[in-house]
Amino acid sequence: MPRRALLKYFPMSEKTYKPDWVPENAGKEFTTSVMAGVDGGHDGILGQASVTVPRPHTPRRRRLTVDEYVAGVLAGDRNVVAQAITLVESNSQAHFDMAQEVLRQLIPSTGNSIRVGITGVPGAGKSTFIEALGLHLCEQGHKVAVLAVDPSSTVTRGSILGDKTRMELLSRDLRAFIRPSPSGGTLGGVARKSRETILICEAAGFDVILVETVGVGQSETTVRSMVDFFLLLMIAGAGDELQGIKKGIMELADALLVNKADGDNKIRANAAKADYNRALHYLAPATEGWRTRAYTCSAIQGDGIDAIWKVIGDFRQQTTASGVFEKRRQRQTLDWVYSMVEEHLRASFFSHAGVGSIRAAVEHAVIEGHLPPTVAAQQLIHQYENH
Repeated sequence: MPRRALLKYFPMSEKTYKPDWVPENAGKEFTTSVMAGVDGGHDGILGQASVTVPRPHTPRRRRLTVDEYVAGVLAGDRNVVAQAITLVESNSQAHFDMAQEVLRQLIPSTGNSIRVGITGVPGAGKSTFIEALGLHLCEQGHKVAVLAVDPSSTVTRGSILGDKTRMELLSRDLRAFIRPSPSGGTLGGVARKSRETILICEAAGFDVILVETVGVGQSETTVRSMVDFFLLLMIAGAGDELQGIKKGIMELADALLVNKADGDNKIRANAAKADYNRALHYLAPATEGWRTRAYTCSAIQGDGIDAIWKVIGDFRQQTTASGVFEKRRQRQTLDWVYSMVEEHLRASFFSHAGVGSIRAAVEHAVIEGHLPPTVAAQQLIHQYENH
């Protein structure tokens, strides 16, 4: 509609001005101008007065007590489970104390699940596989919790929030519960929150916990330290350079799974499976008394999903009978204790006023080559212990 016609219905002020970002005394090379808004009432419509619509009062959610948290989690109330997880993820000291009391009361009801860590090379179809496995388990009557662990979020203070959109069908199933990675804090803080989330899910009756690694680097080691069975997803024909970065992670895995074994890729997947099985002969087993093997599946078609679940079941049965399963759980719990001690001592050291008073000078002396690193460390520790 021509401007003149617009003015007939929506009278505008003729006053125009340049935006703030245009330099003073700018010439015609800056053609952008801003025109004042319409003269009128609500939304610029003539004859209609501006009306303020009162917003309905939304009462604040009442804070639950420790007993209400415990009762709700034990009853499997999904809303309370989500609130309890939010409580343990909070960095507030008041929330921390309440969360620890909730966990203390829930501990007797934990430990009855199989904890499965899942990682994979980029493009391996990890989310598709987790959704296929989760739906398969739900159909068998299991209750499945899917958790994401992303230690790299300690750098960006971000959180992976796309899990529910990537697993749309599974997120709709009432027997499944999907929780994104806790955000913020230190690497140790992310690991602690993830471990405590596992305990809450177990107390709520979830008998299968799928822990997905997100990010790269330390995430695989972090997840290995909190699960019973560690599964590594691979793809065929990705090239030696891509598979090579996973060599160290292969040593952590209890099974390798070559995904996307369908269509024309099935032959390549079977060839990759044979190659991996040959390579695994030269690696020490990740779990005492268990031989790591490679398998194939097609998550998108559902082929091989039941077979890998049977492998996980055989693993649990074999390691439980040998006592390895319980020993690993005990060792992981003690490692958890001492990792939190280390985290506390580290935070205490770097927040210490005495250390802070000499830290810059000591670092400068080390960088300039005037002070050996060992002597520098001794000076900082002496300052921490004696001031």
